[in-house]
Amino acid sequence: MMFIRSFVFFFGVLATLLLGWAALVGIPDIMISELKPPEGLERYTANELFGRQIYIREGCLYCHSQQVRPDGFGADQDRLWGRPSVPADYVFDRPHLLGTMRTGPDLMNIGVRQTSVDWHMLHLYDPRLVVEGSTMPPYPWLFEVKRSAGPDEYVLDLPVNRAPEGKVVVATQEAEALVEYLLSLDRSYDAPQRQIENEEE
Repeated sequence: MMFIRSFVFFFGVLATLLLGWAALVGIPDIMISELKPPEGLERYTANELFGRQIYIREGCLYCHSQQVRPDGFGADQDRLWGRPSVPADYVFDRPHLLGTMRTGPDLMNIGVRQTSVDWHMLHLYDPRLVVEGSTMPPYPWLFEVKRSAGPDEYVLDLPVNRAPEGKVVVATQEAEALVEYLLSLDRSYDAPQRQIENEEE
């Protein structure tokens, strides 16, 4: 009798876990896998994917989200962060980097809002050079201090009081890839659900 109860309890727990996984992971994954990439959304290049890995490694997703909320769910629309996000925006994102906190601004459309490579490079090197009072930490290890730069190297245009005397600060391949990834974050095309709404009008 004890064996039967243990057997029923074990399979009851297992069935509960499986049903929970199916409801929260399995079924949504099947639904999203049927989405087609909308016109205007392109796959990441190899260098953008490399930059995306740096974004994950450096923990950017812990302070920045990548999902713009609609009116009534925060001030995203008042801040002009772009149209509300839709599932099709993430067709090429594995893993998704929606984020859980917003210590810094949402980055879903940062490639549209801030198109300057110089700005992004300075922001990574020392955020307070471009955003006074920023709480974002600097990422100096993504840069190298050298006596001179090669012809294809990106040299930071630092203020005189921040530039190392007689030397230059050069972006590493990781910094360049990370900036390329950030600039690729552009979901300003018409979302599929908006196209459907327009057809119904």
